[in-house]
Amino acid sequence: MNIKSIEAGGANIAIVSSGEVLIEDVQSALDFMATVHYEAGTDRIVINKSLLSESFFDLKTRLAGDILQKFTNYHVKIAIVGDFSMYSSKSLRDFIYECNNGTDFFFLPTERQAIEKLSMLK
Repeated sequence: MNIKSIEAGGANIAIVSSGEVLIEDVQSALDFMATVHYEAGTDRIVINKSLLSESFFDLKTRLAGDILQKFTNYHVKIAIVGDFSMYSSKSLRDFIYECNNGTDFFFLPTERQAIEKLSMLK
């Protein structure tokens, strides 16, 4: 895991990259949050969707809800970057829409947009 910390709009934001899936279940999400907080000292994170298990995007598994609940509990804001058009599930599209209209989780097409979004949060 590679963590790059940047400052944007007065906020410290961690941009995390890796060649492997980092979040496969709730425990790995908790470990991920702890590592990023320890190494970058921030509660705002940008990741590529490739760092999430594909089962995250299958809402029937309940994995997305369980993981995002942990992010909420620990007051961590996350922007997931990638092309989500490949997913045909209406419920997933609705989920992404609702997240993007909230204040904690975002599904965005570019890293630049993710940084801008996270830097504007209070």
